[in-house]
Amino acid sequence: MSWKGPTALFAAWVIHDFEEAFAFSASCDRLADRTGIEQLRITPQQSWIAVGLMGILVAAACGRGVRSTGKSATYRAVVAGLEAHVVTHLGGSVAQRGYTAGVATVLPIMLPGALMARRELQRDGCELRFRDTVNGVALLLPAALVCQVVARLIRRVSAVKN
Repeated sequence: MSWKGPTALFAAWVIHDFEEAFAFSASCDRLADRTGIEQLRITPQQSWIAVGLMGILVAAACGRGVRSTGKSATYRAVVAGLEAHVVTHLGGSVAQRGYTAGVATVLPIMLPGALMARRELQRDGCELRFRDTVNGVALLLPAALVCQVVARLIRRVSAVKN
């Protein structure tokens, strides 16, 4: 296995999550307005903090992918989980009947990056399995929630200090 799959996956994630971070607070505001759930609101700073924290996980997983020649369960879970993430973006936009943060780059950027990583794994005899997708969802969904909670806590601590 080369470094191309993990690098393509991480680069796609970075581009995709930049778009997501730029638009996430506005998407959350629209959702809070529609549902009346004020706790859904997030500041732009919190969005960037959460994306940065998630970036640490994705970068570490991609590094493990290179070092383990694709055998790392964490890397395989992240590849499969980011593929599944495409569906969540599309589903969210359908449910909200409009643009949601990340949907503009999920098909042209995130999906090809994940598919390139998948193809490299296949080529090297490490084909992804359904279990990898389950593991990816089990890893990435809670990680995203933890990143959001930590981002909110960091902003609160910062606001109290000022």
